[in-house]
Amino acid sequence: MKSQKALKAEKTQFKHDAKLYPYSDTTEKIIGCAIEVHKTLGPGFKESTYENALIRELKQSGLKVEQQKSIVVQYKGAQVGKHRLDLLIADTIVVELKSAKDFYAEDIKRLISYLKASHKRIGLLINFAKPTIEVKRLIVG
Repeated sequence: MKSQKALKAEKTQFKHDAKLYPYSDTTEKIIGCAIEVHKTLGPGFKESTYENALIRELKQSGLKVEQQKSIVVQYKGAQVGKHRLDLLIADTIVVELKSAKDFYAEDIKRLISYLKASHKRIGLLINFAKPTIEVKRLIVG
């Protein structure tokens, strides 16, 4: 469980190395909005409640947000499935929201798959269920 102080230190670290952490300014803004939602609502609500609150916060901060963005899953040039991303921010960052006891390996694998299918490199996995918000930042390719 990360404290607010640890999250601030992590955000500062990402801010200073844009080559290692592309779009760090945007991801920092997203994380800040998620922290604000969590501070206001606290843990215990369904994922959709946090999603709707976060969308309001992100839009107020000036970010372009697409909710439940449909993506096509391709296999060797053929469409083999569809999926909906919880949020696509600024057409670059995939955000998956959770309101669960913990992150599981499947959550991380799923986000990596969503990044590959959507041809995006940066993903955030955010869990609102704990007393302190939990965030995982993923970068692929």
